Amino acid sequence: MNDSGIYLHLGFGHIMDWAAWDHILFVLVLTLRYQWTDWKKLLVLVTAFTVGHSVTLALSTLQWVDLPSDWIEILIPITIILTGIANFWVKSFQFKSKYPFIYFLALFFGLIHGLGFSNYLKSMLGQEESLLGPLFTFNLGLELGQVLIVGGILIISFIFVSLLKVKRVRYLQIGSVLAIAFALNMVLERILPIIK
Repeated sequence: MNDSGIYLHLGFGHIMDWAAWDHILFVLVLTLRYQWTDWKKLLVLVTAFTVGHSVTLALSTLQWVDLPSDWIEILIPITIILTGIANFWVKSFQFKSKYPFIYFLALFFGLIHGLGFSNYLKSMLGQEESLLGPLFTFNLGLELGQVLIVGGILIISFIFVSLLKVKRVRYLQIGSVLAIAFALNMVLERILPIIK
């Protein structure tokens, strides 16, 4: 496998790794409000998240931005909690606004997640002469994994909402509460070693 293939595999493996399930949980809580018929809006949402994490992934990997990894690891589950809370304001699924608030959350929180991805990538880079190739292919791997995760979430949403006839608002709320609970646990696990 050439270097490009290695970093593509690393990016894909990182987002699909259950050890990094905070990123999967964020994508879940971010996309729970959408169904297959909302694919255009979902595409914009995922693109906003991608732009956000791509920017800070690049800036941090190139060492233009450097934040303590302990705090980044606490901020990531906080993004899950805040997105889950935002889901409780959804009462209608018409999405009339051209640029709903969730797009800006995805973009901003993507910046935080990019810093988390970059810590992993920097540990793998070693003494690479050029960072641009590995950075691009790692990010591409992340995106491929993210597409699979979103597809899986849409299938689960279809099963619950369309086949099992769970009310869409109720499904969104239950999924958000579960995500918030897991994220709160993550925050506690990550903050206790810092404050001790």
